[in-house]
Amino acid sequence: MLASLADGPKHGHAMIQDIFEMCGTRLGPGTLYGAIARLERQRLIEPLDLEERRQPYRITADGRRVLRAKLATLHQFARAGLRKLEAR
Repeated sequence: MLASLADGPKHGHAMIQDIFEMCGTRLGPGTLYGAIARLERQRLIEPLDLEERRQPYRITADGRRVLRAKLATLHQFARAGLRKLEAR
């Protein structure tokens, strides 16, 4: 979800679509809104003013830092895994 919000604010349905396009996983509403509540509590995302009954969210500065760190870790993990595959 943080990666979905990295390029700008989105409401729930737009996040579901964006996440599906990024990785092929379609989140259900319960999963999405549970994650939104958790990320809000952690202050990694924040709600914006309602737009025609839709609640948009944006990533916070802390959310960007967390996302950058997680992506760097995943990148290192992927590189290490690919090196191991190539060694065989």
